[in-house]
Amino acid sequence: MGSLSRDEDALIPPSHPLKIFDAARREDRFLYACAPMVRYSKLAFRQTVHKYGVDLCWTPMILAKEFNRNQFARDSDFTISTTGIQPPTIVQFGANVPLELARASTLVAPYVSGVDLNCGCPQSWACAETLGAALMNKRELVRDMVVETRQHLARDGWAVGLEKDVDSPRGRSVSVKIRVHDDLRRTMDFLDTVIGHPQNRLVDWITIHPRTRHTPSTTPIRTEALEILTEKYSRTLPILLSGDVFDLAALPIRATSSPTSSSSPSTIVPPDLATLTLKEENHPTSTFTSDTDTDTDTAAAEAAKVLPKPSNTNLAGFMSARGLLANPALFAGHPRCPWEAVETFMCNVARCPLPLKLVVHHVQEMCGPGMGDDKTALLNKKERASFVDFTNMADLIDFLDEKIEEHTGQKGGMRRDL
Repeated sequence: MGSLSRDEDALIPPSHPLKIFDAARREDRFLYACAPMVRYSKLAFRQTVHKYGVDLCWTPMILAKEFNRNQFARDSDFTISTTGIQPPTIVQFGANVPLELARASTLVAPYVSGVDLNCGCPQSWACAETLGAALMNKRELVRDMVVETRQHLARDGWAVGLEKDVDSPRGRSVSVKIRVHDDLRRTMDFLDTVIGHPQNRLVDWITIHPRTRHTPSTTPIRTEALEILTEKYSRTLPILLSGDVFDLAALPIRATSSPTSSSSPSTIVPPDLATLTLKEENHPTSTFTSDTDTDTDTAAAEAAKVLPKPSNTNLAGFMSARGLLANPALFAGHPRCPWEAVETFMCNVARCPLPLKLVVHHVQEMCGPGMGDDKTALLNKKERASFVDFTNMADLIDFLDEKIEEHTGQKGGMRRDL
């Protein structure tokens, strides 16, 4: 682990985020991201999900004002690896003053790949302070924060020229994570202001969480709003989807039947589960009926073959929070959390310590039924309830090693690896 120092050259991340986006695009695959999660997306967890296919990791939201003024806040809120694996990391800030965001960004620039402004947190305390989702009503302020941050980074010698700086070792990104409004025209006004001119845009990419500030997480994301926004802005900059990403076999997206067509979309899943599902309220049967049943069946079969890829959607990638919390190996294709991921996380915790209660919560989530369709749990409810009895890390490790051997027949190796 390490705290802030000025040994910049040794800590410059290897790849500009847009270079990672571009590599994924050339392979026609989605970029996978770990969402900013209060308390949970700390270094040990970021290292774990990175091992299992996550391309970009977000830190928890950090309050820029406190970060600038308090060394304790810097040491507690922002942790990096100086000797082990340092995943490509984006620091998310909560801010409502351009200078505060700019100063905080220059402090972390030597250690991360980019900075992100939180315009999506719906919590009442954040909105009361004009942070998070409250900024969706302050589009000019958000624009000014982005502009001043870029200016300060450039002044300090960081390369913030978007695509032209993807190969620079000093390349850094500036991005924004948003929610949507009930009136989508307001969201478009916000994005037009914050993105700026398409040929000289102000942000590297955007992450869209298609719920409003007042929409509970139990309500499905607004896929229609997502489709409208991605259709309008995906040719200008990369777009990540945040929300309801729980299972690679059931991604919340709509794909076209060909990479070049955007009409008559159908819901697509990977080939082993591929089916053609049409929303009757949006796509009446008569719309898809041809002169013969054979033609209809052929069209449906062809559409069912289409995989969700960047080339046949308007998305560059996916960001997951609750899905990864329950299954850190989600983006490696595991339908539920494997024991190996639990071991990996615990070994990372040994090198990048976390409070015991936080570790216990992580392990409880991983050993539970998960968020995807596969509800098989690593441990039953009674076994998971026993976690609250642990008062030290050694006992937790011994318990997990015992359960690994009991459930898999293989000897647990956490104690040995530590």
